[in-house]
Amino acid sequence: MSDPRTVYLADYQPFPFLLPQVRLEFTLGPKATRVRARLEFMPNPARPGRHDLFLHGENLRLISAKVNGTSVHSELSDIGITISANDLSGDPFTLETEVEISPAANTALEGLYMSNGMYCTQCEAEGFRKITYYPDRPDVMARFHVRVAADLPVLLSNGNPVGSGPGWAEWDDPWPKPAYLFALVAGDLVAHADSFTTLSGRKVDLNIWVRPGDENRCAWGMEALKASMSWDERVYGREYDLDIFNIVAVDDFNMGAMENKGLNIFNSKAVLASPDTATDDDFARVEAIIAHEYFHNWTGNRITCRDWFQLCLKEGLTVYRDQQFSGDMRSHAVKRIEDVLALRARQFREDQGPLAHAVRPDSFVEINNFYTATVYEKGAEVIGMLRRLVGDEAYAQALDLYFTRHDGHAATIEDWLKVFEDTTDRDLTQFKRWYTEAGTPRLKVYEAWSPAAQGGTYTLTLAQENPATPGQPEKGAKVIPVAVGLLNPNGDEVVPTTVLELIKPVQSFAFEGLAARPIASILRDFSAPVVLDREVPAAERAFLLAHDTDPFNRWEAGRSLAKEVLARMITQGTKPQAAFLDGMAAIAFDEGLDPAFRALALRLPGEDDMAATLHQSGHTPDPARIHIARKALARAVAERLAPGLPGLEAAMRVPGAFSPQAADAGKRALRLAALAGLTRLNGGAAAQAAFADATNMTESFGTLAILLEAGLGERELAAFEAKWRTDRLVMDKWFAVQVSLSAPEETAQTVGRLTARPDFDMKNPNRFRAVLGALTGNHAGFHHASGSGYRLLADWLIRLDPLNPQTAARMSTAFETWPRYDADRQGMIRAELARILAAPGLSRDLSEMAGRMLHG
Repeated sequence: MSDPRTVYLADYQPFPFLLPQVRLEFTLGPKATRVRARLEFMPNPARPGRHDLFLHGENLRLISAKVNGTSVHSELSDIGITISANDLSGDPFTLETEVEISPAANTALEGLYMSNGMYCTQCEAEGFRKITYYPDRPDVMARFHVRVAADLPVLLSNGNPVGSGPGWAEWDDPWPKPAYLFALVAGDLVAHADSFTTLSGRKVDLNIWVRPGDENRCAWGMEALKASMSWDERVYGREYDLDIFNIVAVDDFNMGAMENKGLNIFNSKAVLASPDTATDDDFARVEAIIAHEYFHNWTGNRITCRDWFQLCLKEGLTVYRDQQFSGDMRSHAVKRIEDVLALRARQFREDQGPLAHAVRPDSFVEINNFYTATVYEKGAEVIGMLRRLVGDEAYAQALDLYFTRHDGHAATIEDWLKVFEDTTDRDLTQFKRWYTEAGTPRLKVYEAWSPAAQGGTYTLTLAQENPATPGQPEKGAKVIPVAVGLLNPNGDEVVPTTVLELIKPVQSFAFEGLAARPIASILRDFSAPVVLDREVPAAERAFLLAHDTDPFNRWEAGRSLAKEVLARMITQGTKPQAAFLDGMAAIAFDEGLDPAFRALALRLPGEDDMAATLHQSGHTPDPARIHIARKALARAVAERLAPGLPGLEAAMRVPGAFSPQAADAGKRALRLAALAGLTRLNGGAAAQAAFADATNMTESFGTLAILLEAGLGERELAAFEAKWRTDRLVMDKWFAVQVSLSAPEETAQTVGRLTARPDFDMKNPNRFRAVLGALTGNHAGFHHASGSGYRLLADWLIRLDPLNPQTAARMSTAFETWPRYDADRQGMIRAELARILAAPGLSRDLSEMAGRMLHG
């Protein structure tokens, strides 16, 4: 294993050579695949002078290397090959190499590997160097022509098909791309085929390639793809640019999906969906991920990032675009709430711990460790703030300029901000701090009211604090768009949503001519990724819960009330307030509200969320007390809703054929919430009947989870396994639900029992995450006072790391919250991190993450 090498943004230099054309020839074999590469180089005017040629390469057996047909001496290392400038002419030259690799031995799932007999690739971020010697960096963009030879029926690569015959196929991609977008798939596959006609009238062939037997799970994915293509034309003016678009479902995949040009490779769970095997959440996730990867065709492929420090340039923008799409397809209010829940659960937690980093970091050891919530979700929030500040029209103009100016280029954050400055004449120097500084700003609110006969003045003072983070002890004031609305005491909106632009540490804003002191609705639609520090009486929160015209803040009022109630129950042993319970009942039975919104509003804050909330307010969270209090509050809510629960459950039943559309999905979610309440009060009879009568996976799995959470459901769990034991994706759910809902004192034993089963395969990331990811998601179980959860996770990470460093490193982030807890838990977690770091042969991936968490 190489020693860690820190890479710095400040050290960037262009590659000394341009690479207009690449030809690759693959002769596939499980243990011995031959890769012949022909690379046509020319000097790069941006780096004048004579330079050695260094090409990345790892785990390759070099057979030959020739420059302009002549064998040359090359210096080999464990990270690549160097050819002396003395062997290169100053003119264009051609390098031809031949290497041998073993896809079957590649358990890391980077580069070219095998998944149940299928050849597939994953090259982002730096996997192409495990296929052949190459300048594996995103600013080297070339046209690829690929020939694949294998005794398999389906042979795929990027671009358009240009020839095929028995045992071979050739593909040509006319669009220059970096190596991380290269893809190859070969196997026994069948296609779910369709087509799409672009706005300009060009017909595009569409295929979702799956293993035989999975054909009946592709229809939803195909509809999502066509909807994405149409939406991107309509909203962003972006038309697809090849003759064919292929998606392949792969069982063994470290990520959700990958946007390779014209050949998207998907984790099977992110594309396969049918009513009997996928829940409503699965359908929504498939729709969003397909959209995300398709939108990358322009924001990531046609315009890529100059270096990996600019990763947020493609990911933050594309996440923002897929969020817009999902809102248009479903409900903007519900989507916004779900996105903020995810942001707070993952990114705020990241920002507040030892793994905090800027949206654009300035250094890294292993780039795979920066595919984080900060880059993706916070990156998307920064795009949303920018749009809010400049307005919809200017945003559209800036995007048009971005696509025109940088098509075919490898761009930077500076390039991105420049198109907005050129479009709007704004200076975005201060706004850029959102990209360069880590941490979640805290926004404090102070209010003043001055009555007057001719109309009073309400003054809102906002103060921002930017906490220190590792390596960044001091921060400057940020540009924070704060969306505010004012309501009068009878609930009418007297000042509609107005965006206040906070640019100083402290700033005041006055609203004049008001007849009565207003109730402020602040940070509407969650207009900036900040923590709002505002002391609000419970009565005012209840008022906003009942009257706020902003759906997000109406939900937020209820959420804040729930957190306050839970915090008092945990720290003081109080009982839930009647005002909160009445507010929950008002939401639950308000037939004028979207059922999906009502279901979200009834969901109590999670245990990890409460741990973070208590820690921020100066308390040391006790996971056991949090768990007990949350269960008690759930029962209290059920008792308050009890008279109406049977009617609500009956009213939300969806008759007829299953539809994954948002309206039906919302009703099913609210029905399951009602069934959960009934089960807490009256035992499992209603949920057991619903399980027996279920006609789709949402109802079947949802009622199973309800029963397990109540300590019931053994019979249903066995029936579920008997029905689905041969379905890998459904069984992932079966594994996960047992761990995530196990009693805290039984969590470690549950994990031990499930990992001992023959169908637990640690080499499959989905199955590993189903069990060990569920362990880390069971807050009280993972943080059990015995330390058994910590030891279990560390044991499995040490075992997985030699096989799959990426997955091991990402799973290790469960330890990042250790500073929140008591001294005993801190000591146990630190001991496990030290044990991981002491493991022999530890990967660069896991070593960096454990080191950052342990040492800050």
